[in-house]
Amino acid sequence: MRACSRTAAGVERCWTGIASRPAALCLCSFLTSLGIAAAHAATSTDRAKIVGPNACAECHKQETVAWKGSHHFKTFREMPRSAEANKIGDRMGIKRIKSDTLCLNCHFTVQIKNAGEVPVAGISCESCHSAGQDWIKVHSGFSGKTILFESKAEAKARWQLAESKGMIRARSFYLLAKNCYGCHVVPEEELVNKGGHKAGSAFELVSWSQGEVRHNTWYSKGRENVQASTERMRMLYLVGLGVELETALRAVGKSTVRKVYAFEMAKRADQARKQLAIAAKAAPNVPEIAKIVELGHSAGLKLNNGPALTAAADGVSKLLVGITEKYDGSTMAGLDNLIPAPGKFKGTTIKPGS
Repeated sequence: MRACSRTAAGVERCWTGIASRPAALCLCSFLTSLGIAAAHAATSTDRAKIVGPNACAECHKQETVAWKGSHHFKTFREMPRSAEANKIGDRMGIKRIKSDTLCLNCHFTVQIKNAGEVPVAGISCESCHSAGQDWIKVHSGFSGKTILFESKAEAKARWQLAESKGMIRARSFYLLAKNCYGCHVVPEEELVNKGGHKAGSAFELVSWSQGEVRHNTWYSKGRENVQASTERMRMLYLVGLGVELETALRAVGKSTVRKVYAFEMAKRADQARKQLAIAAKAAPNVPEIAKIVELGHSAGLKLNNGPALTAAADGVSKLLVGITEKYDGSTMAGLDNLIPAPGKFKGTTIKPGS
């Protein structure tokens, strides 16, 4: 489940994600200075701007088929009927799962209808790509032409405009990872300590993104749902580990009592530090990894250490943004033996035509 809070950088964060990594250099500099993409925060969390998955399905038919085979889709009907979910709800004083913000934020797509908030789907397109009202027509407009006649310069300008209006694109490694970890590492202490909710999934970005939620069919016109390229998986792996560490550091810093939540988040942070240390040795030509590990050890994983832990997390965030701007994965072959193989991917990938 999910809730909203404000990060140390002063950005409102609701745990289905925030923003995209922009292409324009001036916009990159602006976003990097914030650490995370504050420019898109309002768009991605504004339920009044949610258009719903049907608007995306008009063009992205095969992607929609893949989504409908995933737990992200099925949670809409299955979660409210789950005995475990309802027990957690009872402990938290939640009478109806589909009407409580704590549950809605992480498990559903919510629109504003008739001045009220209405869940319309499970985790869907806009949970990852941000509320689409401002960018959905821009991203598919082909600069007023068709895809066959739009020049590369026009396409680049169109994508930059869509991103400036809040679209999160698939190449936005850091911000997509923030979306995932924002829910898969539970951000609410009481939900774990009182409600008995798990502190998060055993989440790893490559194995999960290349499993049942994979929907990479657009560029093959629906013929194939191929896994990410080797270079992309290297970036997903590294940035995912970094965001795991960043998220866990922030969570420990916000913990108030020596109970399950604090212990579990400290364990997640420590495990991420260890994995990143291995990655740093495997890819010494990416010195930022070692700096991230150093930051991860710069603050004690203990209660009442919020300022130091937040500062460490902010430093990790800035380094990760820098990595996504500087590298494309092509020089990170040393990570290949660390990345989960296809046999470790989570769930069955939907094939076109299924």
